[in-house]
Amino acid sequence: MLTLEAKKRTTENPATIREGGFIPGIYYGAGKEAASLMVSAIPFAKVFREAGETSAVTLDFGTEKVSTLIHDVQFDPVTNMPIHVDFLVVDMNKEIEVPVTLEFVGVAEAEKLGLGTLVKVIREVHIRALPGDLPHALQVDVSVLKTLEDKVHVSDLVLPKGVTCVTPGEEVVALVTAFVEEKEEAPVDLSAIEVEKKGKKEDESADTTA
Repeated sequence: MLTLEAKKRTTENPATIREGGFIPGIYYGAGKEAASLMVSAIPFAKVFREAGETSAVTLDFGTEKVSTLIHDVQFDPVTNMPIHVDFLVVDMNKEIEVPVTLEFVGVAEAEKLGLGTLVKVIREVHIRALPGDLPHALQVDVSVLKTLEDKVHVSDLVLPKGVTCVTPGEEVVALVTAFVEEKEEAPVDLSAIEVEKKGKKEDESADTTA
């Protein structure tokens, strides 16, 4: 399990915390009272890349260790750097249900042959497992898509030991759909339009003189 050093906040001023190279945050859940904390920005970025929001992360306070999931991260809209993080405390002995990202690997044979284009129908599924067994992502091998009739279903996903998929197995994950030819629009006959406009003007003139 990934471990991240954490500290109780020395100040409640977020700007001061960030200036010191830390990210302010909070942890809560599993019967624990919500408490403020801060984590070093660089180690957090590394852990977040590896864990995402599905792999368990141990917060090490020195005198106490807390098992958590990275539950929510707020980012600066300009720099895209994390500015606040919520950690959800979990019981390592109880299964939990979380969404997990799908990673598409390989090349669809049908697409390579020019029969169509790959369509990723869904990009995550819901799984259930003990926190320590939660994977960062699940891989989807699209190389099995050899014809336009082939499909990858949720039931085809390879799950790690101890992991159960909650998303219905019949749901389609990926397929190759045939190219749709764009119909060429018929050219506009400008001469016919001019004749029509001319006819309308003559009719209007005749009505006026009458």
